[in-house]
Amino acid sequence: MFSGDVTAVREAVAAAQSGLVDRELIAEVVVLCAVAGEHALVVGPPGTAKSAAVRTIARQLGGTYFEYVLGRFTEPNEIFGPVDLRRLADGVVEIETAGMLPEAEIAFLDEVFLGSTAILNTLLGLLNERVFRRGATRLESPLRVCVGATNTLPDDPVLAAFADRFLVRLFIDPVADALLEELLETAWAPVQSPAAHVLPSVDRLAEQARAVDLRPVVQAAATAVRRLRHAGVVLSDRRVVRAQRLVAAAAVLDGRTEASAEDLWVLPLIAPSREAQALARDVLGDLIDRARNASLVHAAEEFSRGPQARAERLALTAEKVLGGELDRLRVEATLREIDAGFAADDLPAVLRDARTRLITALQP
Repeated sequence: MFSGDVTAVREAVAAAQSGLVDRELIAEVVVLCAVAGEHALVVGPPGTAKSAAVRTIARQLGGTYFEYVLGRFTEPNEIFGPVDLRRLADGVVEIETAGMLPEAEIAFLDEVFLGSTAILNTLLGLLNERVFRRGATRLESPLRVCVGATNTLPDDPVLAAFADRFLVRLFIDPVADALLEELLETAWAPVQSPAAHVLPSVDRLAEQARAVDLRPVVQAAATAVRRLRHAGVVLSDRRVVRAQRLVAAAAVLDGRTEASAEDLWVLPLIAPSREAQALARDVLGDLIDRARNASLVHAAEEFSRGPQARAERLALTAEKVLGGELDRLRVEATLREIDAGFAADDLPAVLRDARTRLITALQP
């Protein structure tokens, strides 16, 4: 069984999230994509810690990491490596890829749509096939996941076609006002968790994901796609088919070898725009309201808005609040959120003990 790998990855995600404020989603989505073998596009304004969040989870996962900010004048050799001058003297164009993107296991490309045509065309093969081709160089890439970042989605149809290679879209905003104190505290004294280096566990989970039984959710997934398309959400056949990888990865990260309705919360992630994702949550409400995932609690709640996912996230929040030095304001805020989301006589089992402990912590 693979429970040890699930636990290792879950702990790595938690360690990464301990140093993030309102960016837990990025850490969880990167892990989901790494297990699914897919790539993610993070869309948000400058200064919203996109790169910091990716860097933090990459450090926990371990492996070779490559990061670069693309610009209009970025040369291909800055991303893929320089031409080997010794081989060039013999009339052969070979690329020295050591330390560059083709040999990375986790990559982050900021302002990804600013890359030249030559860069984007080469990236297509690398992202799709995990193969780097340039000149006489042909290299099987160990890339598990590439995260692209951009301030806005491109209008250019050519760039939109390239963007379609990033199956998952994640839209973020500046940190909410209610979390500003926590942001300031964390930024002033950042949490430094030891790196976990769990990439071997990720690889084993990825192998398990390829063997997940998807038959229990095929009909529901097809119904979901029909609803989305009928509502005007544009989904290519490629995105629809590859979404199954996200469903399988979600199941494995929750410790299961068979997919269920609990895993369908990943479907809004493939909608191409912020508006389309909001629409997807609405039209798929009854199909994804049973969502839950013990490893990806924030993502399951965000993309399903389901009560079980919310309960698991609040239980995790309560554990964090109670695990350190008592902060009465945060204890009270967590209690208010629990009571606002659930009636006292309808409190999920996962929250009952947490609520009792929060109340006890406030007593003199």
